[in-house]
Amino acid sequence: MSATLHCDILIRHASVLTPEMKIATNQFIAVQDGKILMTGPDDKVQFSAEETYDDDDLLWMPGLTDGHIHTSQQFLRGRLLDVKPVIWKRVNVPFESRLTESLSKLSASLAALEMISSGTTSFVDAGGKYPEAFADVYERSGLRGFLTVMTNDSPHAPESLRAPSVDAAIKRLREMKSALTGCSGRITPIYSVTTPTAVSEDLLRAVMQTSTEDNVPFETHLNEYASEVTEFIERYGERPFIWMEKEQLIPQRMLAAHAIFLSQDEIDVLREYNIPVVHCPFSNCGKGVPPTPQLLHDHISCGFGSDGAGHGGLDLFREIRLFRSLMQVERGVTTADSSVMPAETLLSMAVRGGGAALRGALDGSIKAGAPADLIAIDMDCPRLWPTQNMVHTLVECASGSDVKHSIIDGKSVMKDRKILTMDMEKIRYETGHAADENPWLTNWI
Repeated sequence: MSATLHCDILIRHASVLTPEMKIATNQFIAVQDGKILMTGPDDKVQFSAEETYDDDDLLWMPGLTDGHIHTSQQFLRGRLLDVKPVIWKRVNVPFESRLTESLSKLSASLAALEMISSGTTSFVDAGGKYPEAFADVYERSGLRGFLTVMTNDSPHAPESLRAPSVDAAIKRLREMKSALTGCSGRITPIYSVTTPTAVSEDLLRAVMQTSTEDNVPFETHLNEYASEVTEFIERYGERPFIWMEKEQLIPQRMLAAHAIFLSQDEIDVLREYNIPVVHCPFSNCGKGVPPTPQLLHDHISCGFGSDGAGHGGLDLFREIRLFRSLMQVERGVTTADSSVMPAETLLSMAVRGGGAALRGALDGSIKAGAPADLIAIDMDCPRLWPTQNMVHTLVECASGSDVKHSIIDGKSVMKDRKILTMDMEKIRYETGHAADENPWLTNWI
């Protein structure tokens, strides 16, 4: 008889979402030192563990990646619906300009609670004034993430968010990078500009070039509004991705948030330079529908983002379901293709695509050697049973509230719906106190 091996966490009698996006039943998962050590049929388990999960009503799957979140916008929940465009210029940026460091930290705490409780294990933030304050919160929460400075030099930007010079902007990004180097490795830097049409050409060039020099990924909002694409053409004479390629500015690692309005030539650039894109369905459905089936056909990595709590919350299961509906109406009906966006494709986008694609090792698979970033869906609830196809039911019916456990980097961060790494009641109290002390937080005009 073989000797019993020891691991940090042992998951037994599990249904598991495999790398092929199928369901394997009666499996075990052994976790050691932040990695998945081994998986296989439960009758062959050879491990004892410090911590064991044993529940055959659970479906274990890779954690979700929110490829585009605005940490600074937690207090804008309920403010943006039905507001005339362009929201980010008239509401979001002026609001964020008033946030203090302590309020930014509180906003990050609220975002962390919401992400963990709804199954998100990693994220890409779009930028704020105080990414170091975000990092402190996210580090303690256990989440993985990319953080950046909201980098802008437009004369129309609020003074507190406006870099006084290009050199000052680059210095600030590098200060952030240095500060985040001291984190555990789960929180890492990414360089960005607010959006190319909102900054000077000098700043846009400098940030993209510095991204290459410093070997730090670059991300920004791109091709989100048709009007922004037109404005870019008026300024630079080309569409955004075409101009960036001609000017040889595209870094080795780049992430494009939104990417709704794309020409064929731009799609070719995305493919050639391996640029992943992030779609934010709830936020973007009033602007346009991206050509995602074509992007996927061309092997362009596509993922999901919430676009922040101001756009309906951070539950990515909702984004998956909404995106399937949008694709069906926009692409499926016109081609009589009822499976234009299959459930397996949608789940793969949520765990592997977009922001997850920036991390080579974080490939969204439950297999030996992969990071142990796992969530458990409680399938023992009326809306999820009975089911003839569990993968389809996840897409059709599951929500973030069905996530029972969350493991990130091999550590349990939520167990039985209780978040272990944060004090929810303290954060609830601080949120109410902040709203009392700063009425504009919840009554922003």
